[in-house]
Amino acid sequence: MTHSEQTPIGVEFGASSTADEVLDGIDMGGTTAVVTGGYSGLGLETTRSLARAGARVIVPARRMDAALSAVGALSGVTVIPMDLADLDSVRSAAERVAAETERLELLITAAGVMASPERRVGPGWESQFAINHLGHFALINRLFPLLADADDPRVVTYSSVGHHLSDIRWDDMYFGTGYDKWLAYGQAKTANVLTAVHLDALGRTSGVRAFSLHPGSIITGLQRDMTRAEQVERGWIDENGTVIGAGFKSAAQGAATGLWAATSPALEGRGGLYCEDCDVAPVAAPGSPIEDGGVREYALDAHAAERLWRESARLTGVDAFGTGAR
Repeated sequence: MTHSEQTPIGVEFGASSTADEVLDGIDMGGTTAVVTGGYSGLGLETTRSLARAGARVIVPARRMDAALSAVGALSGVTVIPMDLADLDSVRSAAERVAAETERLELLITAAGVMASPERRVGPGWESQFAINHLGHFALINRLFPLLADADDPRVVTYSSVGHHLSDIRWDDMYFGTGYDKWLAYGQAKTANVLTAVHLDALGRTSGVRAFSLHPGSIITGLQRDMTRAEQVERGWIDENGTVIGAGFKSAAQGAATGLWAATSPALEGRGGLYCEDCDVAPVAAPGSPIEDGGVREYALDAHAAERLWRESARLTGVDAFGTGAR
């Protein structure tokens, strides 16, 4: 992928399109998808739309009771246990997926946390980086053989416009010198974009293409670690909890870009791209405000993407392409 490819291509969908509209007329029969976070928020809308289109959907879930309540009755949907903060749990989930299917056409990583208070998981990793990035990195690598055996497989990683808040903090990735919940979130979301960039570079020879995306601004369970007062102060909701933020989407609209990236014929032969509003996003101009959207240059840097991949493989001990795998 070159920066010249990171340019809107112009499609029939846009910011107001919904998940079902994007999949309208697409027969997903015979397709198997894994959707992390597929039982709440945008992940739930994604699972519902894929199932309606005929796909078989496997939903790894940390909260099994909640997941079974939300999607357990949907035709073709299977719920399995997984905690992204626990790499042994991720390994077990990948083994369960491999026992359920011989190949995997779609992997959509929609689970995540945002603006969390300082928490440490595993050997002391900062929790937003560990959950949003490292857990998904390990899952992607463990499921890669199933993707490589499928026809036209795609991996879609949920990032966010929040990646504008921080590049990778190479000298203090775990905030040992002072924690900032928004910089931690921004770093994790940049890591999601860089993962798609390097996964696409590595996987394309096996036919596996990868994309990342900003789904838009949506009030979901993602804001669970924020108080109502914080959300009111930011102009997202009013005192009664009603969404008032300009340009905020419904959950069905928020799930649309991920499903477009997962299925659009317009993306055939492409990969490593960051998408928003059901299109390829432009590269953000240097110094432009976060509200302008687009993708920052540092999140597309191929050398940074390779460096992060190697570091993530070292940390997790998992790499489908050679080093550190176990």
